[in-house]
Amino acid sequence: MFHVLLIEDDLDLAETVIDYLSLENIECDHASNGIAGLQLSQDNHYDVLLLDLNLPRMDGLTVCERLRGQGYDIPILMLTARDQISDKITGFNTGTDDYLVKPFDLDELVVRIQALARRRSGQVQRLQCDDLIMDLQTKTVTRRGLNLKLSPTSWQLLEVLMRAYPDVVSKQKLEAAIWGDSPPDSDSLKVHMFHLRKAVDGPFDKNLIHTISGHGFALRNET
Repeated sequence: MFHVLLIEDDLDLAETVIDYLSLENIECDHASNGIAGLQLSQDNHYDVLLLDLNLPRMDGLTVCERLRGQGYDIPILMLTARDQISDKITGFNTGTDDYLVKPFDLDELVVRIQALARRRSGQVQRLQCDDLIMDLQTKTVTRRGLNLKLSPTSWQLLEVLMRAYPDVVSKQKLEAAIWGDSPPDSDSLKVHMFHLRKAVDGPFDKNLIHTISGHGFALRNET
């Protein structure tokens, strides 16, 4: 079952959406203003956020911007009566993953939810594991407030691991992220992972990068 959050101040529309989604085995929480919706999305895990653009107390674009700035990678589907391309561009720049213009077909809404729920958002600008923070806007990586110097390849590897955190990333996926369909010899990834570990874990007493035997690598917040 998917679990989504609907932030919508039109209570009639919200009730209709919630009832229809329940028939599709999709559980839906609801908030009627931006501040309440932001709090719910921070306190709970949702597969998709359905976000109205025009909201009381805090508009949808601001909610989206706040979540992305804090590192939340929940897929966001913006619901809006605005169908101008400029409005859509603004939404995508703020961190929206998809748009649905009102009035919309409920069957299409379900299809969009199912598609978004299968992935995490690529729009997030701040990735974090424990005290390790990667800021994609400023292109910086810090741990315990200290700047880490990474090579371009180490940056790519770390970004893949942080986007997947805490899931395991296979050796093949890491190689594909760096070299595409033409990876070099088998020791190349091992060498780059050594340098990444040296930068991320070497100066600290707690390792965050772990080898998962037979599966790949993962960032884990554990001792």
